[in-house]
Amino acid sequence: MHQIINDILDSTRKRLPHPVKTSKEKIAARSFKESIKTIKNKNLIPVISEVKPSSPTKFIRDVTPQDAAQIAKQMEAAGAAAISVLTEPQFFKGSIKNLNSVRGAVGIPVLRKDFIIEKSQIHEADSDLILLIAGILGSNLNDFVNESLASGREPLVEVHNEMELENALSTHANIIGINNRDLTTMKVDISTTEKLASLVSGRIIVSESGISSPEVAVRMMDAGVDAILVGTSIMLGNVYEKTYELVHALDSKIRKTADERR
Repeated sequence: MHQIINDILDSTRKRLPHPVKTSKEKIAARSFKESIKTIKNKNLIPVISEVKPSSPTKFIRDVTPQDAAQIAKQMEAAGAAAISVLTEPQFFKGSIKNLNSVRGAVGIPVLRKDFIIEKSQIHEADSDLILLIAGILGSNLNDFVNESLASGREPLVEVHNEMELENALSTHANIIGINNRDLTTMKVDISTTEKLASLVSGRIIVSESGISSPEVAVRMMDAGVDAILVGTSIMLGNVYEKTYELVHALDSKIRKTADERR
């Protein structure tokens, strides 16, 4: 793992002794599968649009719970299939308050994006999906997937290479996230999705990281994914317009193809 990831995990461990109040009641989750189906039937791209205040290397903007709700509403209005919310506080400047605010403001599924290393974290807040990173959980991944599913939350299991993918596919996870960012070098290579997506069948595939333009969005869909997750490029621009542009990227492709045939 890159030192940045190790620092984040150290920070996560330090905040674990003081978790928010947890509940193990099963939540009534919104269906990501149905959201994807609805959008694909319109020949649009299912986009998980992310409320992302910062990354470890780039601060974007301060986001209060009220801001998060307004941003998420714009994303939903632009056609997003789901909203991802960062809840890691130190390096990504996120919060569970932002997550709660977003889920109360929109009607589409909401993904909690954090570094989940203890099962108690799964129950900290209501979310329809929860990120589990295969490279971090290792041999514990299956237990975390089962815990998430039992709680009503759909785990999005993030992988970065073929070994992690094999581990993810050995679980009951219905959603596989292929992250184009290498966690050892932090470099982004979108061909990672193209290499790994072909090895997955019978699961929902989400491509993550490095998707900043309609052209790349279409390329990822052509690789066989079901949805894309985009954070930085949306948050740095006009949230509504950038989300809409990515959702409608196939329209641009169709128009370009038609123009080329004339």
